[in-house]
Amino acid sequence: MRRRTLVACGVLAASLTACGDAQTAADQTALSTTASPPATSSSTSQAGTAAGTAAGTPPPPPSSAAPPAATDPGRCSAAVLDGRVEPTDAGAGNRYGKLLVTNTGAGPCTLNGYSGLQLLAADGSQVPTQLERTADPGPSAVTLPPGGTAVANLHWTVVATGDEPVDRPCEPEAPSAAAVPPDETEPMRLNWGLGPVCGGGKIYISAFYAA
Repeated sequence: MRRRTLVACGVLAASLTACGDAQTAADQTALSTTASPPATSSSTSQAGTAAGTAAGTPPPPPSSAAPPAATDPGRCSAAVLDGRVEPTDAGAGNRYGKLLVTNTGAGPCTLNGYSGLQLLAADGSQVPTQLERTADPGPSAVTLPPGGTAVANLHWTVVATGDEPVDRPCEPEAPSAAAVPPDETEPMRLNWGLGPVCGGGKIYISAFYAA
């Protein structure tokens, strides 16, 4: 009876041990599976990264160089202008002429407005001059290329007015004049030689326009 009991206990113990070993092996397998993440395909990961980069970064815009901005020509100064006066019409005591200026510079320049004008005696002293601007034509920008010419109309009288003498020239005759381009301060010298200007030296002058 005792021998059967021992045998039974031995069988039971062996059975428990076997069950325990199987459970331990199962637990270790489960832990190993949980601790190690599933392997991922290297090519799949690289493809996903490339796709994400392509989707997140737009392609660079096409290169297009902007054309250089055009440079506006500067004002015409006395340094680049050659001036002269020419008579046109005469009649009934009135005289008409033109003030012409030519661009002698290497590049274009712009005139916009009226010239200053002062009649000069032979010794360089001032002869009475009164400029009166007319709007025929009025101011408008005129760009002169190298060698280009602009014109301003002139009109004056040779009839003595007021207390001016009638038995001799009404005003001193001016052999030359000084003309100042629009918006400039330095004058250019030019020949006048068109006789006296009566009426206190009044000269009507238009704005410059293209010749």
